[in-house]
Amino acid sequence: MKKRFVALGSAVLALTVALIPSQAQSVSIDYWLWDTSQEPAYKACATNFEKQNGIKVNVIQKGWDNYWTGITTGMVAGNAPDIFANHLAKYPEYALNKQIVDIAPWIAEDKVATNIYTGDLFKLWGRAGKQYGLPKDWDTVAIIYNKKMLKDAGISEASMNSLTWNPKNGGSFERLIQRLTVDGSGKRGNEAGFDKNTAKQWGWTSLNGNSSGGAYGQTEWSHFAVSNGFKFNDGPWSTKYYYDDPKLAESLQWQADISLKKGYSPLFKDIKATRGDTLFTSSKVAMIFDGSWMIGSYKANSKFDIGFAQLPVGPKGRKTMFNGLADSIWVGSKKQKEAWQWLKYMGSAACQDVVGGFGVVFPAIPSAVNKALAAFKAKGADVSAFTKQALAKDTTFLFPITDNSSEISAIMEKATDKIFLGQSDAASTLTEAAPKVNALFK
Repeated sequence: MKKRFVALGSAVLALTVALIPSQAQSVSIDYWLWDTSQEPAYKACATNFEKQNGIKVNVIQKGWDNYWTGITTGMVAGNAPDIFANHLAKYPEYALNKQIVDIAPWIAEDKVATNIYTGDLFKLWGRAGKQYGLPKDWDTVAIIYNKKMLKDAGISEASMNSLTWNPKNGGSFERLIQRLTVDGSGKRGNEAGFDKNTAKQWGWTSLNGNSSGGAYGQTEWSHFAVSNGFKFNDGPWSTKYYYDDPKLAESLQWQADISLKKGYSPLFKDIKATRGDTLFTSSKVAMIFDGSWMIGSYKANSKFDIGFAQLPVGPKGRKTMFNGLADSIWVGSKKQKEAWQWLKYMGSAACQDVVGGFGVVFPAIPSAVNKALAAFKAKGADVSAFTKQALAKDTTFLFPITDNSSEISAIMEKATDKIFLGQSDAASTLTEAAPKVNALFK
């Protein structure tokens, strides 16, 4: 009888333990992202997610270059992260090589709402009935300016949202950067005797990092070219690019000449060494164009008041590239179902509201965008220039999504480098590069 009770007690204890979630037994997945500013927000989401699901998420941040190298080599070596933040320029190649999971069956099985996201963000991550991510955020490009430099030049901030541009004479935008450029003797670019060779302050840096923009020129030149009538291709998954369009050539040539011939912008060779954003935060230039994901960085690193304005209006109107990120699951992960639960959570209002509250990016769900705007405002930044552009009619154009993005980037990076370094004119350089790009699809 005693043995029977001991056995019964042991069975009950074993059953009780089995029914109690054990932290030691919880599944752990690795999630990678490249943006340091977003890391705290997703760690907060991960904490909430773990409490609700018993799945631990290791949020790991890596710099842009090391990030993609680590993912690509990890997929080959068999140790890539279970799930990672993906980019529109990268995912077609992963999808083509069957390295990321088609989540369409899980979306259908779990009845996940896909009409909750801004614009066509969800569609961007699908192809031929397959889906490779749920939208997490979106971005666009605007002007960031030094308020003191504008005031010293007698320029009102109110005028910044009504600038015009064209490739013939640069419009009011060129006149603005001319006024904001100052040489070693204190002469402004629009004053007699101005010496571009002694410039100590430039009106604008046309290149914000250390790149010439390559195939897409998202923050560097795409807005000018498209507002001039250029289009990259005929839409997602096209097999032809129009890089030899004269509208692109004249836009890039105008931009190159602003630094090479007129001296209103630093030379590309100097930007490659120092970075355009560093020149801005060091009070060397008055204006810069950059993406909404960089708002926090400029606020943190500028020791002066900054403002934000919409891009100039070109011959075909105001245009800005609209890009959206999503998360993808590696096919080699042994924890795909757990990774799906985390992916689904990141694509929900529960997580995106948290991310919005950090005021670092604009989440994909509209209600979370309002939280982001409020958070930015609380930090003293009116960033509505970004959202006004994104929501205006016929203002945005999609980031080009096609196969062969790595090869296209390699070809076009060499081409745009030559243009901005002054090694070749834009028209002949692009006429030579365009057939090489289109040959990739044959």
